[in-house]
Amino acid sequence: MSSLYLNESLHPDAFEPGRRLPVAGADARHATQVARVRTGERVAVGDGRGRLAWGPVVHIGSGEFAIAAEEIVVEAPRAPRLVLVQALAKGDRDELAIQAATELGVDAVVPWQAARSVSRWAGPKADKGVERWRAVVREATKQAIRPTVPEVRELVDTRGLLGLVGAGEVLVLEPTARSPIVATLADIASSSGELLLVVGPEGGIAPEELVQLEAAGARPVRLGPEVLRTSTAGPAALAVLAALLGRW
Repeated sequence: MSSLYLNESLHPDAFEPGRRLPVAGADARHATQVARVRTGERVAVGDGRGRLAWGPVVHIGSGEFAIAAEEIVVEAPRAPRLVLVQALAKGDRDELAIQAATELGVDAVVPWQAARSVSRWAGPKADKGVERWRAVVREATKQAIRPTVPEVRELVDTRGLLGLVGAGEVLVLEPTARSPIVATLADIASSSGELLLVVGPEGGIAPEELVQLEAAGARPVRLGPEVLRTSTAGPAALAVLAALLGRW
């Protein structure tokens, strides 16, 4: 099975055919002790910022390994950037959402403390929550063998979310909305900024939040006749948009 390992300290100039790309730390331990990579095995090493290289393993040491770069992949910036604003949810439903979103090509993730979020992040818990989401996204990036690790931004409440409306196109996933998401194609295809997808928690987005978001310029849209879970709605919308935008 093909594998990607990350070394975020690599300089962009390191990604040239023939260069030796090292990996250390947790990724190297996983490669050598869990995946048991062997000399000559072909794997990928990336910097998480849009570059990765495929090549054979040429060195295995104590807690480290290196490949000889052969094939270089450089991911060009995409427009619009797809940003998932995911409401905090109980259990691991929000983590499932951002994991799948990463595999489906999301460019950034924003944790949202919605009015109806059962899970509450406050103080040190907010910092820990963001770091946990970053770890989930990083692992999902490796699973999907993506050149770029999506950005996980700081927690916002509804007031903070309203401040993001206007910086780009904002679509609020709402089962009762009249407009289907496919009707937005003409607007989003011409956008060169960010497209935010807002997903509510288990109990849905509170009516007052919907009113505030619409007043700020966000557009409620629906995916279909079914009501999806908070862990499913964002990834489903991203799949639709990837097809509509020609990414797939």
